[in-house]
Amino acid sequence: MPAVTIRNLSEETHRALKRRAALHGSSTEAEIRAILEEAVRPKTRTMIGTELAAFGQNFEGLQLDLTRDQTPTEPAVFE
Repeated sequence: MPAVTIRNLSEETHRALKRRAALHGSSTEAEIRAILEEAVRPKTRTMIGTELAAFGQNFEGLQLDLTRDQTPTEPAVFE
């Protein structure tokens, strides 16, 4: 499992992290992991499919022609 070292963390920040961990009943390391996880993978993140569905509903649905062109593609020529 990867490990990260954080250098030059101020004493005030370290104390605040320890205090926050104590309030949540966890270790400082576990608290830092939770903070980082929420920062990069928030539970309320926007999902692209949800956004696209909402976009379509704003226009009362979209009628798309999804018939695929079966014509074979020509290879690229680099001369």
